[in-house]
Amino acid sequence: MSKQSKAKRDKRKKLQPKRPINRLNAQQQVQNHAVLTNEEGQVVAAIGLQGTEWLLAIGGQTMGNADNPIPMLAMLKHLSNVQEKEGRKVNLEYSSQLQQLIDDLAADEGKTADEYLTQLVSEFEGVEGEEGEDAETAETAADAGEDAPVADEAGTDAAADAPPAASDDKPQA
Repeated sequence: MSKQSKAKRDKRKKLQPKRPINRLNAQQQVQNHAVLTNEEGQVVAAIGLQGTEWLLAIGGQTMGNADNPIPMLAMLKHLSNVQEKEGRKVNLEYSSQLQQLIDDLAADEGKTADEYLTQLVSEFEGVEGEEGEDAETAETAADAGEDAPVADEAGTDAAADAPPAASDDKPQA
C-alpha cells in the first residue's frame, strides 16, 4: 500500500456526488383509505395501505394487518353500529379505491355493495351475540354464588364455619 493511498481515496470520495442516507427499516407512508371519526372529529380507527399491506389502527395503535381490507372495513362498520347504538355519533368514510374493491367482490357474489358489507357486518354481530350470552350465563352463576352463604338459626354465617379454600389466602367476607 502506498503512502498516498489514503489521500487518493479521500479525494475520490470528495468528488463523488452526495447520496442520501438509506435507513435499514425505512417505512413507506401509510395512505388512509377508511377513517372512523367521533363527533369531536377525532379519529377512532382507520384502515391504511402501506406498500401492499393493509393496516388496521385503533386508538392510534396498529392492531393488525392483512392482504384484504374488506374484513377490517366490516369490523369498522360494526364498531360504528355499536357506537351509534350506545348513543355516540360517529362517521365512517372510505376511499373510492376501497369502494371499488367492495363493488368488485359484491358483483362476484351477485350482490350489491351494501348487501355484501351488511352480510360481513352481521357475522361480527353474531360473534358478539355469542360472547354476550356467555357473559350473561357467567353473571347468572355469579349471582347464584352470592346468595349461597345462608345464616343458620343462631345468626352465624354458614360460610364462616366452612374451611377456607386452598387457593384463596384472603379471609372470606
